[in-house]
Amino acid sequence: MGSAVVWGLAHIWVGRRLAGALLLGIELILAAGVTTAALTAGPALLALAVQPVWLWAFALAALLLATATVAVIIRSYLLVRPESLTTTAQLLSATAIGLLCAVVIAPMAYAARLAYVSQTVVTSVFAKSATPVPVDPWNGRERINILLIGADAAANRVGIRTDSMTVASVDTRTGDTVLFGLPRNLEDVPMPPGPARERFPDGFQGEPPYSPGLLNEVYQYAEDHPEIMPRTPRNHRGPSLLKRTVSGILGIEVTNYAMVDMWGFVEIVDAMGGVRVRIKEPIVYGRQNEGLIEAGRRKLSGEEALWYGRSRTFSDDYVRMGRQKCLMNAVAKQADPVTVLRSFERLAAAAVNAVSTDIPREMLPALVDLAGKVKNAEIRSLQFVPPLINTGYPDYDLIKREAAAALAKPPARPSSSATPGASAAARAAGPAEDGPEVPGGVTGARAGVSTVTLDTVCG
Repeated sequence: MGSAVVWGLAHIWVGRRLAGALLLGIELILAAGVTTAALTAGPALLALAVQPVWLWAFALAALLLATATVAVIIRSYLLVRPESLTTTAQLLSATAIGLLCAVVIAPMAYAARLAYVSQTVVTSVFAKSATPVPVDPWNGRERINILLIGADAAANRVGIRTDSMTVASVDTRTGDTVLFGLPRNLEDVPMPPGPARERFPDGFQGEPPYSPGLLNEVYQYAEDHPEIMPRTPRNHRGPSLLKRTVSGILGIEVTNYAMVDMWGFVEIVDAMGGVRVRIKEPIVYGRQNEGLIEAGRRKLSGEEALWYGRSRTFSDDYVRMGRQKCLMNAVAKQADPVTVLRSFERLAAAAVNAVSTDIPREMLPALVDLAGKVKNAEIRSLQFVPPLINTGYPDYDLIKREAAAALAKPPARPSSSATPGASAAARAAGPAEDGPEVPGGVTGARAGVSTVTLDTVCG
């Protein structure tokens, strides 16, 4: 049985030193290679883990290693097995060897299974790029801007409402991130050049009197009216127009989007085993207000987390936006490797069902590297809500100026919740921490005025 751990041990024991030394040398080379890769090539290994070809290679390597180890165990047993064993003893020893082989095969087979599931997720969620992705996927850009969408579809509602819209602007060098929160109820949204602007020259109006013409209707309007997004296939019209619209609102280029279905989000949180958040005041949840999330440090189930992020009872859209940012921050920080590995298959299944994106799979290695930087960097949030922005009569020029100011200022490393060098509007209104607190751990009315760090605000 020692040959299962030290290859060639049985061969050396019975005098076949050359064969034993060869097997031992092969095992030492493999062990040294794996150890060196784990200690020195962590980011590179993570980058390989999102590439289908390498995932298949990893699965095959795990199965080949399991086969080789089993072959060594069986051969070693045959070499050292005494000839004088009784039939019963032979049966028992063979059974023991069979169990040992099963113990050896199980973790390697599981590793191969994880590789296969990972490959399925990558190929299902991320499409291949229609054009070659350059060596530098950022094309020299200092920041990449990704639109994060929370989609609220329901049986009693036609189409998809994008009730949660956040642009994550990430510094490609440092990982420092600014989250721009856009209220769902922004009105008269300026449309991008082309058929959309020709139809709505004075801003998006929807289909009066059937809809109020809010920002969260743009996605579904594009899907229902292909003529405003010519040569764009179904299920791509909505995100394409919404990206271009949000780009115009903020004055920055939004290159990609990622959308999570709200009910799919429930499955993701449940697969993680829940998410811990700090709740300052009780939050009513449920369609009939049948539940209550008490104040304090709470570990929320998927459904509770969903209502934590969407409840407006005794609050409003803007408080809800703040809670959503805190929830995103909590999920990102608590999705540690142990949690992910423990629930990997459930998380993978939930992701396939809940997530859609136009991020090409060829960009994933670079994004994995960038995500590592974001994990250890500062995440700030700027919400375009009252008093900074009147959503019924938005000042879109002010939104652009505030967004530019937030991106221009350096990250705030001190413990203060407001970044130094706040914009003119922020200075006029005063520091963010002066505002009253609201449910869910978000600073009050002034939260939309200056950038605040999520770690400070959410706790």
